[in-house]
Amino acid sequence: MSITQLAILGGAPAFEMPLHVGRPNIGDRQQFMASVGQILDNRWLTNFGPFVGQFERELCRFLGVKHCLTVCNATIGLEIAARALGLAGEVIVPAFTFIATAHSLHWQGITPVFCDIDPATHTIDPAQVEHLITPRTTGIVGVHLWGRPCDIEALQEIAARRKLKLLFDAAHAFGCSYRGRMIGNFGDAEVFSFHATKFFNTFEGGAIVTNDDDLARHANIIRDFGFTGYDRVVEVGTNGKMTEVCAAMGLTNLRSLDDFVRINRRNYHAYRRELDALPGFHLIHYDESERGNFQYMAVEVDAQEAGIGRDDLIKVLHAEKVLARRYFWPGCHRMEPYRTLYPDAAATLPRTEAVADRILVLPTGSAVSEEDIETVCGILRVAVANAAEVRQRITSHG
Repeated sequence: MSITQLAILGGAPAFEMPLHVGRPNIGDRQQFMASVGQILDNRWLTNFGPFVGQFERELCRFLGVKHCLTVCNATIGLEIAARALGLAGEVIVPAFTFIATAHSLHWQGITPVFCDIDPATHTIDPAQVEHLITPRTTGIVGVHLWGRPCDIEALQEIAARRKLKLLFDAAHAFGCSYRGRMIGNFGDAEVFSFHATKFFNTFEGGAIVTNDDDLARHANIIRDFGFTGYDRVVEVGTNGKMTEVCAAMGLTNLRSLDDFVRINRRNYHAYRRELDALPGFHLIHYDESERGNFQYMAVEVDAQEAGIGRDDLIKVLHAEKVLARRYFWPGCHRMEPYRTLYPDAAATLPRTEAVADRILVLPTGSAVSEEDIETVCGILRVAVANAAEVRQRITSHG
């Protein structure tokens, strides 16, 4: 590819069909359709049917946890877990995360207190957590980002010493381990996302996992409107149940999990080969001594080194039908209602601000081939080599 071939300069797009971040992985279609037929024959579509029961048992075995409660989505899972833990007042969360982490607290009248991150890991900085604890603090929410665990041991030590609840948003970390132990076994509870964009999906869904018997019992009551029997309601609950067809998709994709991970690992190494020599591009590192899912190809773009910034590169890639994304720009603290509630938050979050302005997430997954990756990285190389002309064209076109 040459500069004149770039779509933003008048050439044809590199891809006929868009290349997405988070395009769904799909396992054995025949197996899934057979399961759907069985669900229809059973006439049991929701309300803790046999597929949900089997899926929860298989997840417990895979993760090595005592309790798994599937839910309709991870946001509801976070809300249920927070309520079951008795979180109130203030809860410390990273600002560099998907907005649902903060919303799940604010929705229940809990104040999310935004914490800065470790710039090397992009996860919540335990040293900063310590400074934010007040008499109103009841808990900490750690987020495992990109499938890389946050500093679990440091957060557990703080939570135990300060008598705080510890919840982990593990939306990115299904199938990952920390020091040889599967994510799902830490803190008071962890919540997974099985949304369609995740490498392992149930169409839409999630799970709360815990080794705490009482917490699991309480969360199970909240998940089903507060019922403890056929017609006995003991507290305010919600409808957080997973449907049978979503559980069937989960069971199907669980059988293909190793294939999904193998493809993601292959793509990760393909991106490494292509990007390591490109100035200003720093692909996140995965520790391959641990189990991982390799599901995010997150790159920090140093505009000074590359000669072109992340946002201009996204415009170039989108013109080529490479639908790269900027995560989690501009940070939760700059989204409503938090930007209005805490207008000075940015001053306390310099690392979050810097990383949010640099992160570029590139497509991967079973719909992306090594040849596709070569093309994507070729586009980036041309854009960097001709940065001044590309920036001028972007500016002239608004």
